[in-house]
This record gives sequence, structure tokens and C-alpha cells, in this order.
Amino acid sequence: MPYPTEASATLTVSQLNRAAGQLLSEHFCSVWVAGEISNLSTPSSGHWYFSLKDAQAQVRCAMFKNSQRGVKARPENGKQVRVKAQVSLYEPRGDYQLIVESLEPAGEGELQQAFAALKRKLAEEGLFDARHKQALPALPSTVGVITSPSGAAVRDILSVLKRRFPAVAVLIYPVSVQGDNAQYELAQALATANAEGRCDVLIVGRGGGSLEDLWAFNEERVARAIFASRLPVISAVGHETDFTIADFVADLRAPTPSAAAEHVVPDGQVWLAQFADTEQRLQQLMRRKIGQQQQRLAWLAQRLQQQQPGQRLARNAQRLDELDMRLNQVMAATWRGHRHWLEAKQARLWQHHPAAKIRQLGQRQQYLQQRLAQAMAHKLTGFRQRLAATSQTLHAVSPLATLSRGYALVSAAESGEIIRSSQQLKVGDKLAVRLGQGRVSSAVLSVEE
Repeated sequence: MPYPTEASATLTVSQLNRAAGQLLSEHFCSVWVAGEISNLSTPSSGHWYFSLKDAQAQVRCAMFKNSQRGVKARPENGKQVRVKAQVSLYEPRGDYQLIVESLEPAGEGELQQAFAALKRKLAEEGLFDARHKQALPALPSTVGVITSPSGAAVRDILSVLKRRFPAVAVLIYPVSVQGDNAQYELAQALATANAEGRCDVLIVGRGGGSLEDLWAFNEERVARAIFASRLPVISAVGHETDFTIADFVADLRAPTPSAAAEHVVPDGQVWLAQFADTEQRLQQLMRRKIGQQQQRLAWLAQRLQQQQPGQRLARNAQRLDELDMRLNQVMAATWRGHRHWLEAKQARLWQHHPAAKIRQLGQRQQYLQQRLAQAMAHKLTGFRQRLAATSQTLHAVSPLATLSRGYALVSAAESGEIIRSSQQLKVGDKLAVRLGQGRVSSAVLSVEE
């Protein structure tokens, strides 16, 4: 709008304030302003009203509710902040003010630039590569925790570890987690834990906070100490939305300290359930194995029963009878052969019986008879010796020798059938019992299986 310059062109207060507001808006489209918060007011509407000041001046500020979504920490009196705002004028009072669009702790913009630069540098060196990541142990015996001993993070970690797997030991390396010395203490604690070798895995972290509060975990010294660790490292810094350089270098990034504790140990209740299932399966396997062995034992007992002396005696007795019959047959055949040979010789002698040779033939016959008698005697002696040797051999393997040791051979009196089982008998059956010396006749009074 045109601005009057003559004294006769008088403006109202509203016109003046509106014109001044337009001038400010057109000249300062969007500015960054740093200062200290004071006179903070947070009414029920959700809007924030405060002043930004430095040593020489101050300016009123308003930050409406719909612009607050990206703010990580609520403003507090005395905090140094950096705001992005539009310059305006509150027309009802003629107050010059800033309409804040975003708010961050002072210096955060520079920290973000330093964060991005270091992230690029370490990524180019390969510190974030997946090939360098170490696997976590399935069940660590000792967990090392590098954090502040008085912070909420250590309490959360200990609580979760106790709930999930109380048998796991915990070793705390107390360090500062913010401030100028924090990066040195964190790096030293990582080196100490690796040198001692008392832990299987390390949790490095702290609770949430501003970018400045978490900055120790964005230091290059800490990142290289994590990368150099021979022990697997879990980074658990801040809240789920917070990311630090340590998260990218670590073997595993947990969104919170509690989540890190969840990752580092298994659920004890799940393990107990698996043990119970394994125990049940082992019991079933043992019962099945015992049943199989019992069946084999029964089969071996049955075979052993079949190999008892009584069973062998019965089989050998039958064999002895067979050998006895064959021996008698051989001897009878031999005697018949000699008798036929003698008869043939005698027939030939009688065929050649001239009167002139009667005496000679008589003498010859006597001689031949003597020779024959001697030969037969010699032959009989040989047969007797062979028969004695065969009998001695048969006696050595004969069931009769077994009978002489107190065993008996039992057969049916009428059929002569060998009795091998009580199932062949009934009360009243007549039995022939062959002993080592003599035979006995008996009757069955009772039958038992």
C-alpha cells in the first residue's frame, strides 16, 4: 500500500501496524536467529510463547502447535537455541515478534554438518560395511555394559537381563556419557574390555537426549574404538529415532538400551520350554530303546533254551543210533563178503580134486586154511581195533557220556519218540528213561510248562 508523506495524510494505528508488518514480512522472508530462551509460556492451547535474548536485546517469539512436530526437546528457560522464523508484527499491540517454524539447540546445525561429514568419511573407509559385522553369541556367559552407572539406561538393561536370563553375569564399565571427557572414557572402556577378555559381548549406550547430549557417540575416537573391538558391540544410544555414528559402526544397533538387552540374551522361558521338550523326546527314545533290548533279550533267551544240554543230548542220541546202525551194516557186509570169498575158494578146490592131488591138495588146503585163519584172525584184530577206536570216539561224543554225568534221555514207552517238551505229554503216559547205567520205566503224574 502507498505510504502517505504529507502531514495532512494521517494514518490510523491499525494502518500503521499493518504497513509495518508488511514491510517486515517482505524484507525478512525467513531468518535464523540464535539466543537464550526466557519468559517461556505454554498455555493450554499448546502454543509456545517466549523471548529470545542476548546480552544487548531481546525479541518476542511465538511457535504454534502445528510447527512443533519436528522439535526433539521442549524449550526451557535459559536454554540456548537456534530458531528459523518469519519476522512479523502483532498488530493489536504493535509488538515486533518472530513466528518460529523450527527450533533446535544452539550449534545443532554445525553439529549436524560435522555428523554428516564424519559419516561420509567413515563410510568411505568401510567402517560401516556389513562384512565387518560380528555375529552375537547365542548365549553369552558375561555381558559388558559401557554406560553411566547412575543413568536410567543401566537400570533398564539390568532389569531386562534379569527378567530374560538371570544366569548371565553382567560387568559394568562406568563412564561419562556426555561432556568433554566422555569420548575418551568410552574409547578407554572399549579398549579395557577387549584387553581383559572377561566378556563375550558389549553394550555401549545411554538414554535419550539432545544432539549435544549424545555427541560423545558421534566422535571419531569412539567410532574407531568400536570398529577395533574384537568383542561384538551393540550400540544402544538414545531413543528409537536417535541415530549416532556409533550405531553405524557397531555390530548391531538397538533402538533403546532395553532393546539391546533383549537382543543380547535369549528368553529363558523359551529355553526352559525347549529343554522340557527335549527331555520328553529323550524319555520316549529311551523307552523305545529299552523295549527293543527287551525283545532281543527274549529272543536270545529262546535261543539259549534251544541250546540246552537236554536238547543237544536228544539230538546226539539219535545220531548215535544212526551211527550204530551203519556200523552193524558195514560189519555184516564185510562178513558176508569174506564168507562168499571162502566159499568160492572151496568150490574151486573141489572142482580140481584129482585123486593124485588129494594129499597135496589136503596139505595145501590145510595150509590155506591156516593162512585163512591167520588172515581172518589178523583181519578180525584190525576190525576189532578199528571198532574199539570208533567206539571210543563215539563214546567221547556220545550222549551216553553225557548220561553218565547225571542226565537222562526220556522217550515214550510205546512209540520210542524222544520227549523234548512237556507239551508232548499228558498225565498217565508211560515213559522209558535211559540213564547213564540202566533204564527206568515211569509214568507221568503231572505236567508243567
